[in-house]
Amino acid sequence: MPGDSPDTPTAAPAPEAVRRVRVWTRSARGLRAVVTHERTRTAVRLVARHGMYVLGGTRITAKRAWDGRTGSRYERMIRAAEAAGNFEEAKEWEDRLTRFRAARHHRRMDLLKAPQDAVKSAGYGAGLTIGSLLLLGIVLAIANKDASWILAPLTAVIEAIGAIVHVATVVWGPAVTVGPWLALLALWGVGRQRQTAPQWALPPQQRDDSGAPITPSIVVTALRDLGIAPMRKAIKEMGDAGAAMLGPIRIAGCGVEVDATLPSGVSTKEVQERRRKLAENLGRHEHEVFITLPAAARTVRLWIADSGALDEPIGPSPLVTDTKAASNYKTGKAPWGQDLRGDVAALSLYQRMLLITGLSNQGKTAALRALALWAALDKTVEFRIADLKGVGDWNMFNGLATTLIQGPTDEHVIQATEMVEELVAEMERRIQMPPGTVFTPLIGIVDEAQVAFMCPAVGDDKRPYGGSKATSRYFMAVRKIHNQGRAVDVLLWEGTQDPTDQNLPKLVREGAHTRVSLVLGTESQSRMALGDKAVDGGAAPHLLRQDLDKGTVVVSSGGITIPAGQTSITVRTHYIDDEQAVEVADRAKALRDGVTTARTVAAEEYDPLADILTVLGTETRVLTQEVLKRLAALNGKAYGPWSFIDLKRVLDGTGAEPYKSDGRMVIGRDRITRALTNRPDTGSASAAD
Repeated sequence: MPGDSPDTPTAAPAPEAVRRVRVWTRSARGLRAVVTHERTRTAVRLVARHGMYVLGGTRITAKRAWDGRTGSRYERMIRAAEAAGNFEEAKEWEDRLTRFRAARHHRRMDLLKAPQDAVKSAGYGAGLTIGSLLLLGIVLAIANKDASWILAPLTAVIEAIGAIVHVATVVWGPAVTVGPWLALLALWGVGRQRQTAPQWALPPQQRDDSGAPITPSIVVTALRDLGIAPMRKAIKEMGDAGAAMLGPIRIAGCGVEVDATLPSGVSTKEVQERRRKLAENLGRHEHEVFITLPAAARTVRLWIADSGALDEPIGPSPLVTDTKAASNYKTGKAPWGQDLRGDVAALSLYQRMLLITGLSNQGKTAALRALALWAALDKTVEFRIADLKGVGDWNMFNGLATTLIQGPTDEHVIQATEMVEELVAEMERRIQMPPGTVFTPLIGIVDEAQVAFMCPAVGDDKRPYGGSKATSRYFMAVRKIHNQGRAVDVLLWEGTQDPTDQNLPKLVREGAHTRVSLVLGTESQSRMALGDKAVDGGAAPHLLRQDLDKGTVVVSSGGITIPAGQTSITVRTHYIDDEQAVEVADRAKALRDGVTTARTVAAEEYDPLADILTVLGTETRVLTQEVLKRLAALNGKAYGPWSFIDLKRVLDGTGAEPYKSDGRMVIGRDRITRALTNRPDTGSASAAD
């Protein structure tokens, strides 16, 4: 400052000790920053990981070598068997250990004799080799007339040995240098494969538990994370982390099964309603987890499939693979498929009305037909069949069933109704027979029964054929059979789509002793198909996958073995295609003396040329593809399967063949009209050929 004297003393420099502390502090901070830096940590983990791979690989290789040279492996297995109480297995391993020690003793004795045997063998080999080379030299000398050839083969061998030694001396140095590194690399590879490094040194990995084996901890964690507050709280407060909730995990077919006792305040319904979330928590798809309710209170039974197992086929039906298969309607059971455990699912048909429902094209007819084919192998069973779809699914029963009606029209429904009424008449006749009379089984089958219930046709007596009122002829005939038919072996099986109160009245569906459902759209449909009791007990056909679970059915019946405490069972049915069904039906026909099938509706006659003209309308020309679509809409049964080849076959030679217009195939209206005009009156155009 201006007022200060130039001689004013300045501040004294910091002591040396203070400067050292500051230097050490800065150094420590810098060292700490370096040590804690992510790159340093990564480098340390890298070094530790690969170092432990080498050490772990060495340990594993040494252990393998020790196990191979000693009986330690056998001793471990003996101790494990004794600890498990399996003394027979322990004795077997002890016998193996004895044989191993005896064989090792023989090998060691052989090694003691090996040197002298090796010396003798070397002497014999050397003498034989030298003699052979000299003999070869003599032959060469005679051939060349030169005595110097006698030692030529021996000299050549000596030179070859020298060359080999020379190459070995050149290669030996690099081999000695590289060999240890190769051995180290091999040990590293073993350790890396077995992941011998500690967990903290391993690189971070995203775990994928999808399809992982089911363990108690996985099940408890899945239940804990369902979003049910009382359950989560109870599991946290359990001293054993929730293990007491679970029964033993049992192998059950292509999956596992476990019972879980829920804590107080948690209802089984809450768990059932969270099936999808539970499946995802278990690392499974929704269709791979089934929740049922056993007899024990507050308990849910979980069946958890192996990942992807339900998408594998179950194999052919025994009816197809065993050409000598037979059936007994009264005492036998139809081998229908497999349950989720992989066990045979067999269904008794004896004196049981049957109802099978499901969405369209999910295997309903195939499942129903498989049961009928099994029953047909009992020659005492008589069939009367009405197929109200009419596409030939039941053709193989022509000559096997005494009645076969096929078609979707009102006329077919009328005939089907009369068939069921004849069943009623036969039932009433049997009821009036003397007590103790034995009757042969009579099974009536109505496939696509919803067509009958929805039919608007009215008879001459003003009574409708369809409907669900007391005036409906079909409805009342079905009810009568349900009420009394079982006692005299007159049964009715029905198959129907999308059950509703309109196409499957309540009194009809509740009259079936065996209720079966394939995939359905809603829970309300499942209740109509199987009943409230079955659905409340865990039956859920509405949770099956459309198209992917074709042929999988949920069954509620006293005719099939259902696990104790459950109200239904899920069955994957065997699929029998049309060709195989014909073969089984032929075997069934061979058991009978001959059956005349009555009331088969004659094939409908139709005129393709006239129908083509109809669909052309007033248009001059129409694309062939459009003609095919219009024909299918006009008469799906006749023209639905048609292709361009069928269309061309019908028009060939008529003068109305398809031709190109603007590069596309068309059919001309004038040509069709001319072909119809010039056609002889006697020329039937029926496509029934």
